Amino acid sequence: MNPILIHEVGPRDGLQAESAVVPTETKLDWIRRMADSGVDIVQVGSFVRGDKVPQMADTDELFRILAKESHRAVLSGLVLNEKGLERALDGGVQLICMGVSASDTHSRKNTGMSTEDATRRIIATALEGKQAGRKVQVSVQSAFGCGFEGAIDEARVLAIVAAYLEAGLTAISLADTAGHAHPSQVRRYVQKVLALDAKAEITAHIHDTYGLGMASVYAAMEAGVAAIETSFGGLGGCPFTKVAAGNVATEDLVHGLQRTGQRTDIDLAVVIGVTRDVAAHFGRDLPGCVYKTGPLVPVGKSVFATDKHG
Repeated sequence: MNPILIHEVGPRDGLQAESAVVPTETKLDWIRRMADSGVDIVQVGSFVRGDKVPQMADTDELFRILAKESHRAVLSGLVLNEKGLERALDGGVQLICMGVSASDTHSRKNTGMSTEDATRRIIATALEGKQAGRKVQVSVQSAFGCGFEGAIDEARVLAIVAAYLEAGLTAISLADTAGHAHPSQVRRYVQKVLALDAKAEITAHIHDTYGLGMASVYAAMEAGVAAIETSFGGLGGCPFTKVAAGNVATEDLVHGLQRTGQRTDIDLAVVIGVTRDVAAHFGRDLPGCVYKTGPLVPVGKSVFATDKHG
């Protein structure tokens, strides 16, 4: 298993469905700490309409501030359309993420476009981003199933992937938007994408809606993905799917990797500290485990000095 890149999506996917808007300064604190913890990428926000997704209304401001700073992690942002790309380019986003839902129903609810129309527009937009000198990642959302439509034809998913590859877009995320993924399915899809292009840089974005999140993540890693997208505390869920549920928790995955000697460069204490602060901010327990139980690998003592769970 090659070293796995960790893409922290908590500031975007973790917060987008929350009803209470998190203050910008609080977000900046969480993002800065995660970006310096050793994780590879942090997704700061999405370039969407603030009246539609209030939690993302300050994305432009966040990037304006963070672009002036130096951080260990690459900072990514989610783009849905051409206007979003303009904002991302103006904001100095280092990794631009965009995607298409394999579910026509989810696509229309999320973007107002059919899958076919969205595929054409996203490919054109992604190529524009590449021409501007930015790294671009494209995704297939609802790749493993849809909360509205149920099972999604595998051929439909692979057709979108093939269209990406034909356009020269090789950084591809397979996103389990509805949390329907099964480990054997995830393993098969990753292998089939690599069969289309062995040099494809595959990311897995897995939700834990039905309890198979971590198992599916490990199946993805064993099959050859380059990166995993996770969220602090397992917070998150797409507000435009039928049953919104959280991601695999960043600290749980890092802890699991470190137990086998992998990704020891990531400061687990920092990640756990951020998760504890996020939970305290919202005043509730988050789905993640390790921030509550304490880790089995050594971490900085300061994180648990006043922790009632420690």
